[in-house]
Amino acid sequence: MKVAVYRKAHFNAAHRLHNPNWSDQKNKEVFGLCNNPNYHGHNYEMEIKVVGEVDPETGYVIDLKILKDLIKAQIEDRFDHKNLNLDTEEFKDLNPTAEHICYVIWKILTQHLDKKYEVQVRLYETPRNYVEYPV
Repeated sequence: MKVAVYRKAHFNAAHRLHNPNWSDQKNKEVFGLCNNPNYHGHNYEMEIKVVGEVDPETGYVIDLKILKDLIKAQIEDRFDHKNLNLDTEEFKDLNPTAEHICYVIWKILTQHLDKKYEVQVRLYETPRNYVEYPV
C-alpha cells in the first residue's frame, strides 16, 4: 500500500535575483524589484511530500520525527536567516529563484533519504506564489 505523507516547514531568507552576464539595465527589466542590490527577503513555506510503501511492522511510510529532524538540520539550519547569495554555497553561482531553491532543497533531501521514497518539494515564496519539484 503506497501512501503520501507530508511535513510542513519554513525558513526566512534574503536574496537578489541577478544574472552577472547581463547589464544592470537588463537585470532590472527582467527581475524588477527582485534585483535590488541591497537584497530583499521572503518567509518561505515548504511542504515536503514523501511517498512510499507502508511498513507492515511500524505502520509508517517514514517516521515523521526523522523527516522533521532531517528538514531542520539540512534545510532550515542551512538557509534560515541567511542571505542566499552571500551566505550559502548552493547559491554562490546559482541565481536563487524560487525554482532553483526548490530544486536545491529536493536534491539535498533526496541525498539523505532512502531511494525507495518518491520525494516532492512545494515551496511557497509568498502565499500566492509557489513552485514544485519534481512535477
